[in-house]
Amino acid sequence: MGFDREALREAVKTHGKVTRVVIAAIKGSSPREVGAAMMVWKDGQSGTIGGGTLEYQAAEAARSQTMPSRLTHHALGPDMGQCCGGAVSLFSEVYDQKAIDALDDTLIARPTAGEDMPLSVKRLLAAARGQGIAPEPQLVDGWMVEPVHKPTRNLWIWGAGHVGRALVDVLSPLPDFAITWVDTGPARFPNSVPAGVTTVPTAKPAELVRHAPPDAEHLVLTYSHNLDLELCNRLLSHDFRFAGLIGSATKWARFRSRLAAFGYSPERISRITCPIGDPSLGKHPQMIAVGVAAHLLRPARQNDLKKDLSA
Repeated sequence: MGFDREALREAVKTHGKVTRVVIAAIKGSSPREVGAAMMVWKDGQSGTIGGGTLEYQAAEAARSQTMPSRLTHHALGPDMGQCCGGAVSLFSEVYDQKAIDALDDTLIARPTAGEDMPLSVKRLLAAARGQGIAPEPQLVDGWMVEPVHKPTRNLWIWGAGHVGRALVDVLSPLPDFAITWVDTGPARFPNSVPAGVTTVPTAKPAELVRHAPPDAEHLVLTYSHNLDLELCNRLLSHDFRFAGLIGSATKWARFRSRLAAFGYSPERISRITCPIGDPSLGKHPQMIAVGVAAHLLRPARQNDLKKDLSA
């Protein structure tokens, strides 16, 4: 979780002035964590701070906000119709293009009430810039501090057919993914592509594999079995964190045989996951996308659980 500067830039570019509302602090139970944010403009909004009455009231207040920033405190309970039972502090800031251009590219720290920067915040800034240590979003000594969000996972989606489009719809809102979407020509892609997704039309997609970072994750689901096979071949001779191939058990048996003929060992070939998704959900593109998303997110969730257990 962090300050998504690029999403805010796109929102301002599209809607003009935008008010960003972030959870600055919590006491007790809360529908979202510190750092969760939403953006609000005259006739719309994106993101969420947990929904319900809190979000509705915060969005209405953001639309009428005239001061550059403000910190407010809200008790969650029967009066607000939310059963969390805790309390949250919200920090709301109005942004235009000039304000975005002034933002730091590593750590965004600003006062909530005009105080001079305290030593605690100076130390966080020094650690972030000098040692690359990004702190958690937090309200500290009257200052709101948030690291600039940078996606941590490179995901390459090969194919812009029905399943590829469903995958982009499901995965593009998730902040940790930087998605590169490849197919054989511009006409293969939809007219509207989500922000943060880089489309790459190319007549020879397999030639791009060598440009993918070795820790990238790949989903192979083109319209051509021959192209799928060539992509698998190139990926096995490159390197990757994860590679998934759409297809049946029969398709994968044929591919394993062909890849073995290319000289790959069974162990190397087994690094490719096929089929992808959850077959029990069915073959509808959105169902495949939901299953694949669950598979991709599960390792990250397991890491979170390990951290929780060791805390």
